[in-house]
Amino acid sequence: MNGILDLPSRIAALPGPARDRVERLFRVEVEQGHTDPPPEMRTWLESHFGSVAAVRDQSIIRVTNRWSLAGSLFSPLRGRRPIASGRREAYAKLIDASRGDPFCDPEHQTPADAWGRVRGRHAITGANAAMYDAHHGVLVFERHDPLAFDAEQVVEMLHLGREWADRSRADDPPAVHYLLIWNCGPRAGGSVVHGHAQLLLGRGAPYPRLERLLRDATAYAAATGSDYVSDMVAAHRDLGLVASEADSVAVMAHLNPLKERELLIVGQPGMDEREPAFARAVAHTVIAYRDALEVHAFNLALHRPPLDAAEDPAWRRVPPMVHLVDRGDPGSAASDIGAMELYAASVVGVDPFDVAPLLRAAIGTA
Repeated sequence: MNGILDLPSRIAALPGPARDRVERLFRVEVEQGHTDPPPEMRTWLESHFGSVAAVRDQSIIRVTNRWSLAGSLFSPLRGRRPIASGRREAYAKLIDASRGDPFCDPEHQTPADAWGRVRGRHAITGANAAMYDAHHGVLVFERHDPLAFDAEQVVEMLHLGREWADRSRADDPPAVHYLLIWNCGPRAGGSVVHGHAQLLLGRGAPYPRLERLLRDATAYAAATGSDYVSDMVAAHRDLGLVASEADSVAVMAHLNPLKERELLIVGQPGMDEREPAFARAVAHTVIAYRDALEVHAFNLALHRPPLDAAEDPAWRRVPPMVHLVDRGDPGSAASDIGAMELYAASVVGVDPFDVAPLLRAAIGTA
């Protein structure tokens, strides 16, 4: 089997219980598209897409999560379409030209939180000058280059972020909804080039995406008697998309990605994101993402239950989870997200069945 185009055959070949599990989680549809290129386009099409026939008759795989209604349209030719790409040298020049930005001197160029700062070996916190929520911090990395991180720094990020959340909550006990996000580089939404992550702590309802996950998990359990996240991991395992599964932490190429090369790192219910097994898995995966998959602009988000979740048994269905998604060539002038992604479904040009073995090999040598 060659990849995503063979997904229906892969599912059909699974043993009955495994096939049933995939099918109750995902709806998979195959669409056929046809074009009629003029002869004048032959050379250009062969150069960019391999052949005229590849453009004349195209297969599209539509994967929809039946519970969240997240949708991904896999179009193999999309990954081969011509895009005006910037040079990596231009990105390196941008990094060098931005040295001396405010995050290069965070103690004097960022506000502190009302209770102060958290300091680590490789990073320090500040308050975000333009806040998203009642508590919004920045975790400023020691190194200016947003890609100059190692495993120790990634693990420390999880520890410092949680210390910031705990200290913020001590100052404001009703604030329990903690979110860590890392927009690596300007292409991924980093408005300051210097390496940094962002830390949020909200009151009231959870952030909507996390609340939706809880609702989906609750509805799934009521309808099927099974655990949503455990079944999601098992479905990816059965299809060969789990790249690593050690110490109860699974790393997988997402079958229903938001954009190219989306990965999920999934712990166990009740696990703390700072536990060594989870923190190491995150660190090794992000480094493999950068070095083996050559992703140089990405978004990372940590989803976890509220800090007071022990009081609500419903949250036992939600383990710590990290989402990691590629944002494309950092030197490209073309956006990777358009109206389709914002208002319809994600269009994906990279096959998760190509991503999983690369990730598996890279993490296996970490």
